[in-house]
Amino acid sequence: MDYLNSLFSLDGQVAVVIGGTGNLCGSMGIALARAGAEVILVGRNPESAIEKLAAIDAFGGKSWFHKADVTRRDDIDDLLTAALLRSEKVDILVNGAGVGSGTPFLEISDSEIAQLMDINFNSVFHACQIFGDYFIKRNEPCSIINMGSMAGRMPVSGIFAYSAAKAAVHNLSKNLAREWAEHDIRVNTLVPGFFPAAEASRLGDEMRALEILRHTPMSRFGNADELSAATLMLASNKAGSFITGTEIIIDGGFSAMTI
Repeated sequence: MDYLNSLFSLDGQVAVVIGGTGNLCGSMGIALARAGAEVILVGRNPESAIEKLAAIDAFGGKSWFHKADVTRRDDIDDLLTAALLRSEKVDILVNGAGVGSGTPFLEISDSEIAQLMDINFNSVFHACQIFGDYFIKRNEPCSIINMGSMAGRMPVSGIFAYSAAKAAVHNLSKNLAREWAEHDIRVNTLVPGFFPAAEASRLGDEMRALEILRHTPMSRFGNADELSAATLMLASNKAGSFITGTEIIIDGGFSAMTI
């Protein structure tokens, strides 16, 4: 146990989890807190954070909620300021704000494209800029975990604008990993497969869900807590010390299937 603690302990670390009021990133936030980190859950709705904050409090963890609309750069600036005032530092950034859409391609409006890009890509871009600048000036090992998607790696039918935005996140993560390695800032992409609570807006109907299961060798959807181990590895300055610019795929074998 001492060996495992030395690898994965996050005692004394502070993690900002954008999208931490949602199902997947909420579970990731709880995992970070269980490993010893102080966790700042970021979202638009305080009520959606109550359950996650209570879960962390139940095992004696430390967490708090910050309300922000991360499609607004000023809100991300305010988030960093608030984190430094209350927690004094930030070591880990998780970028997990996201929303999908199943609008047919020829019907996607400019406003819908702009909204999906704002939430799924621009929020990540701006958070990486703002926190990255802080990380470079702080000059300590830090970790950025950007939430990718199977749709950002390969064509997944019916979610065109979302797929394009997530593909941009994957590309940005690799570029930043290359640029910031000299500063000991690790940038990686965590790529979930299909998790029902997170995919509700994109699964559409029972037939599509069955198609996904047929394409998944493990023949089931993922559970949110199955992202925990990878999250801790990428967050840890010891377990993940030589991991940057990579994509950790947790998909039950979905990406291994062809025909």
